[in-house]
Amino acid sequence: MLKKRKYLFILIVAASLISCKQPKQEEQAENLDQKVAATLKLASIQYAYLGSRTPLGRFPKAYDEKTDSLETSDSGWWCSGFYPGTLLYLNEADPNPEFKQQAYTALGSLENEQFNKTTHDLGFMMFCSFGNANRLEPKPSYDTILLNSAKSLSTRYNAKAKSIQSWDSAPWNKAEADQMPVIIDNMMNLELLFWATKFSGDSTFYKIAVDHANTTMKNHYRDDFSSFHVVIYDKKSGAMVKQITNQGAADSSAWARGQAWGLYGFVVMYRETKDKKYLQQAENIADFILNHPNLPEDKIPYWDFNASNIPDALHDSSAAAIIASALLELSTLSEENKAARYRKDGEIMLDNLLTPFYLASPKTNGGFLLMHGVGNMPKQTEVDTPLSYGDYYLVEALLRYKKLHGR
Repeated sequence: MLKKRKYLFILIVAASLISCKQPKQEEQAENLDQKVAATLKLASIQYAYLGSRTPLGRFPKAYDEKTDSLETSDSGWWCSGFYPGTLLYLNEADPNPEFKQQAYTALGSLENEQFNKTTHDLGFMMFCSFGNANRLEPKPSYDTILLNSAKSLSTRYNAKAKSIQSWDSAPWNKAEADQMPVIIDNMMNLELLFWATKFSGDSTFYKIAVDHANTTMKNHYRDDFSSFHVVIYDKKSGAMVKQITNQGAADSSAWARGQAWGLYGFVVMYRETKDKKYLQQAENIADFILNHPNLPEDKIPYWDFNASNIPDALHDSSAAAIIASALLELSTLSEENKAARYRKDGEIMLDNLLTPFYLASPKTNGGFLLMHGVGNMPKQTEVDTPLSYGDYYLVEALLRYKKLHGR
């Protein structure tokens, strides 16, 4: 009888714990729903303000709070596609004729970059912009621009190294003309090539993307699935010359945004090829990030996982936005147990980005959404500032969250 009472007591306690836990989980989900909705409304206010400050033919890049000055670029800067891309995302979330027109105006200024063969960033520039425009309102003119962009990007492929050249020279040593730098960021430009094969039927683009990803897996990644920023190859032989981390704390360190680019890129690789090795790579990178002892409690990473002054190092909101967006997509591709974890951690990151510390108040922050991004710490450029790509991937993550929850 005593045993039965003890067993009954345990059942009652367990049931009460479950009943307490369930409303708490539901409450947290409801709170994030509300924050996502509120942030999309805030984004409309911010981007109307940002648009009023952005000169025609220019693209917002960053903001200096001390001088209240907006930093802009021409169409050739690697970030130029993020502004029209963000406007298109916001118009998708809540139709806004003003945003749509601003996006089209920016696309007109960006159009000439389809023939730019001096940069590997055409995926960022053209697919985040024209790719979204074509997804939402397909047009033959967009198809032409995107295909030309893919052709331009393909000219940078080196068959010996089986990789797409990033920079035209090694900026740290211009005398090394025969060297070919490839940066982890380049994984983000492969989606454009996959689109080009699907559209044109020409498998060349697909094969270049696969070659580049395979070479990146082989030479950019360490045994713990952290990534170098840059791998340098010999142009003539294709041999690897050295591995460095140009924008991180040290060559051996894990620069946070570099880990984010790699994670996102290999999620795309699996989505587009269905080759399980890319899913495994994406999951290994995600696990490196999420299990790292230096990942802060709020899961917004320090600018480098091995920064010398942790826990006083700056966090990088842009890296968190990219990682959150990638984790939300990865949660739709992984098996159930892993998927639940990636989704949960992606939502925790998103939830913490949508707090007053990281999220701007209306008509502040130059019109950008996120504060506290870190561009290039070693060069002390764009440090602790809003960044156009941080906003782009934040808004993308918001839309992915809504889609996951059927909102």
